[in-house]
Amino acid sequence: MQEPFDVEIGPINYSVFPEGNDMYTIFKDGREYIQILKDTSSIWLKMDYKTELPIFEEDEEVNAIGAAIEKYAPEEDDEEEEL
Repeated sequence: MQEPFDVEIGPINYSVFPEGNDMYTIFKDGREYIQILKDTSSIWLKMDYKTELPIFEEDEEVNAIGAAIEKYAPEEDDEEEEL
């Protein structure tokens, strides 16, 4: 499983913890913030904490976090390829 990593969107730093099956737990300002799930190639869904079901409302912040996750390239993989 992929290791946790950080992404920046503007001035905000998010910590991303992969949960598997395209689901991620996101921390903001050191606190658990949201869980997101990849729906399609460009749409990400916020998960409801109580029901653990996706909320089918478009959320720009969630999509921006998802896009940053997709662009993230682990540094460890880059180092291994160079060896």
